[in-house]
Amino acid sequence: MRITTLCLAALATAATALPASADVFGKWLTEKKNAIVEIAPCAASACGYVVWLESPLNTDGKPRLDVNNSDSAIAGRPICGMPMIGNFVKNAEGEWSGGFIYDAESGDEYKSKMRVTEENNLYVRGYVALLPLIGRSEIWTRVADNRGGC
Repeated sequence: MRITTLCLAALATAATALPASADVFGKWLTEKKNAIVEIAPCAASACGYVVWLESPLNTDGKPRLDVNNSDSAIAGRPICGMPMIGNFVKNAEGEWSGGFIYDAESGDEYKSKMRVTEENNLYVRGYVALLPLIGRSEIWTRVADNRGGC
């Protein structure tokens, strides 16, 4: 009983050690620093949309389009404003899982999980099917604004 109480107290202390802004909601600069994704509540889950691109226009001066998507129903949509992550649900440990992340460079969608680190960055892991070991991780940086939008 005493050990359980001490463990619960330690967990509560650790949870409060993160800054108040240590929630996934907000604007995040991707690891490649070429896009900002804004994460917000979506019903009972979290989702995120591209709100800024380093290069929002293609060589013709027109908005960049999602040309690599194999789903013909949504291929060709503008990348600015496009959903990039979604369906994340927060678990008791503070990790968000059960979601997806879309990679516009490959046109592929992956299972994903994410969590805010002690440094107040966002650790994002995309993986194949039910195999989190087979995938790629990125660290996103919180930003205050969307740099003027797309």
